[in-house]
Amino acid sequence: MIRRVAVLPHPPLLIPELAAGAADECAELREACLAAARRLTSASPDWVVVGAAPGAPEVPEHASGTFRGFGVDLGVSLSRVTAPETELPLPALVAGWLRERADASSVRVHLVDPASTPGQCEQFARELGEHTAVLVLGDGSSRHGPRSPGGEDERAEGFDAGIRDALAKADTGALAALDPALAAELGAGGRAPWQVLAALADGTWAAEVLYSAAPFGVGYHVAVWERA
Repeated sequence: MIRRVAVLPHPPLLIPELAAGAADECAELREACLAAARRLTSASPDWVVVGAAPGAPEVPEHASGTFRGFGVDLGVSLSRVTAPETELPLPALVAGWLRERADASSVRVHLVDPASTPGQCEQFARELGEHTAVLVLGDGSSRHGPRSPGGEDERAEGFDAGIRDALAKADTGALAALDPALAAELGAGGRAPWQVLAALADGTWAAEVLYSAAPFGVGYHVAVWERA
């Protein structure tokens, strides 16, 4: 049975070596993510991670990788077991980075295609089974403000306000009801992982949002759910 869930974004800016001059601006977000990750480790040193990547590539257990493709040759590992380096998608790299800093033993990364339908997300959740500690990685809309990566869209603020409220209330119904087309238009890559969470997290939860903002034009939310 799942005891604790951490919901985090996974921008490269989370990693100080990649953030460069923006490292200080990301400090609040980074500390919130690390706090959530440490709380996950206190529930279990072995995490299951749900993220999104086109094509939903399989991520090997105990894999190692590097942020070289993002400009810095910073290595990470998905477990304490030494393994040959392989090419890992961003969610897996961030999960490995968080694992090391939160002193977790291992992370098993499962990726859903970002274009998956709500029904496919539900099926994905059924195939994952039950786990004690689950990390869900996904960003909100990339269309906040005129300098946002996706270009400004006035609907972004309301969309991410809804995500924040759903995470604050552990409202799985609201997450399950997210419109895939709207999420895609707003560049919200977290929609599919959040809908996997909605299918996984049955029962009653105590929820806390540790961070919710769009500092670089992208909605970032950090939350922890604990089974009540």
